[in-house]
Amino acid sequence: MSSEEFEKLQEIYKSLYDEMKLMPERVLKSSGEEKKRLVRRFDERFGEAEEVLQGMEQELAGAPSTYRNAMTTKLRLYRRDLGKLQREMKTPESGFGVPARPKDGGYGVYSSQNEHSTHLQSQRTLLLQGTEYLNNATQSIERSQRIAAETDQIGTDIIEELGEQREQLDRTRDRLVHTGENLSRSRKILRAMSRRLMTNKLLLSVIILMELAILGAVVYLKFFRK
Repeated sequence: MSSEEFEKLQEIYKSLYDEMKLMPERVLKSSGEEKKRLVRRFDERFGEAEEVLQGMEQELAGAPSTYRNAMTTKLRLYRRDLGKLQREMKTPESGFGVPARPKDGGYGVYSSQNEHSTHLQSQRTLLLQGTEYLNNATQSIERSQRIAAETDQIGTDIIEELGEQREQLDRTRDRLVHTGENLSRSRKILRAMSRRLMTNKLLLSVIILMELAILGAVVYLKFFRK
């Protein structure tokens, strides 16, 4: 998130500002090479602070709208405080002035100081870019991990669903087996009933024939044999 990167840059700026705000008083109390060294160091920190504020402005453009107003106010205050420090270093009492930033991007009171400050600023920019790349890579890894976790969850759900479907198929197969067994028993029962029915028909036919024979014998004996 842009707001998170803004907060990281804000911490860097505060660290630089805390170091710079003590320098005007130290410059007033020093002289000679010590004073030059303090001014040169202030130049370097001032350039780094400018780079950080520029990075914060870039992050501000992509920050969520809910945080943008507060971030803009903070950035305006930071620039005001930084300008105030610059004016304090330019006072006649200090004996030195902090020049405005040249068009070529350098800082310092001497050309050698400008070159050294530019080198430090370049390193600072590379560090900020490296931090940004690292954050982007971290976010990309986190997204990949989330996607992998979601994919793993989907795979687990599919496996569980397939397991449930397998259980359903097994139950269906068992029911079909039981149904087949029941049908086999039913066929056996029907064949047994059919055999009994045929047997009963044969017995009934024999009984009818015997009764007809007896009836014929009775009629013969009663009417024809005298």
